[in-house]
Amino acid sequence: MVFFAVRRYLPGLIFAFAVTFIGFTIHWKFGTISPLVASLVIGIILGNLAVIPRSCEPGQKFAAKKVLRIGIVLLGTQLAAEQIVELGGREIIVVLLVVAITFLGTMWLGPRLGVSKSLSLLIATGFSICGASAVAAVDGVVDADEEEVAYAIALVTLCGSLAIAVLPLLRDVVGLGDPHFFGAWVGASVHDVAQVIATSSTGGNDAVHSATVVKLSRVLLLAPLIGVISVWIQRPSAGITPRFPGRKAPLIPAFVVGFIAMVVLRTTGIIPDDWLSSLKKIEQWALAAALVGLGSEVKIRDLMKVGGRPLVLALTSWACIATVSLLGVKYIA
Repeated sequence: MVFFAVRRYLPGLIFAFAVTFIGFTIHWKFGTISPLVASLVIGIILGNLAVIPRSCEPGQKFAAKKVLRIGIVLLGTQLAAEQIVELGGREIIVVLLVVAITFLGTMWLGPRLGVSKSLSLLIATGFSICGASAVAAVDGVVDADEEEVAYAIALVTLCGSLAIAVLPLLRDVVGLGDPHFFGAWVGASVHDVAQVIATSSTGGNDAVHSATVVKLSRVLLLAPLIGVISVWIQRPSAGITPRFPGRKAPLIPAFVVGFIAMVVLRTTGIIPDDWLSSLKKIEQWALAAALVGLGSEVKIRDLMKVGGRPLVLALTSWACIATVSLLGVKYIA
């Protein structure tokens, strides 16, 4: 049985990780390009060129679903409870307000702009928590179209890339000359961890440290948010199809339980610090391979049908999180 399963999935997994290697090569060469995004884009291109052998399909689907969950679980190894303690009470309040207002505001506005509830949910989670990783995590509990997932990742990447250029220019204009407060603003408002580091580096090491701590505190909220979403979408009034309809949903999906377990193991020191770098690499490769599998199922003609309204929603969500986090850092933190 195991032999047949391996034979069924192996070609697609080899393909996914081969493309992931190309994605990481692009990242190593250009630096600011996320390996996750590069892998997703290559997967989309190859899928639309129809050059992927049919024998790879089972393995690609396995990567998009199962390998994704491995990546989300390992993401928890990068977080520890002492990072929250380091923040202080006021900054914790800012993080909670930023995540709540951005998420709820985006979910409220999306349907009013004509954006589907599932795509609104993907955008809301990606912008409020941690970019592409959060979008992929929501896709683990929501039966969203591949095109919607790809669109959400593209939008969160676009706005995060804009932040790298825009936020440093606004630093003195908004009165955040202090590196600590500038870093806190970046950490509270920019989506992807790599984008946070790139943006805050213009303020020096103190800004990078502050930004990273605040950013990782947002990532810690991924687990409870996914738990709430997985329960909420079981209600018919939610208007969103669960990935596993008809089942009694667990309070928290298994991969989120694994994420929390990794945070606990990291916090208690059971996971040694000298393992963290290797675990981070495995996590990134797993998430990138999952996005290759996802991207290979995306059809550009269907992606174009989504239209420009999600872009308006994304830009509004970006403006919301930047403004709320700025006000929070200046007047609460």
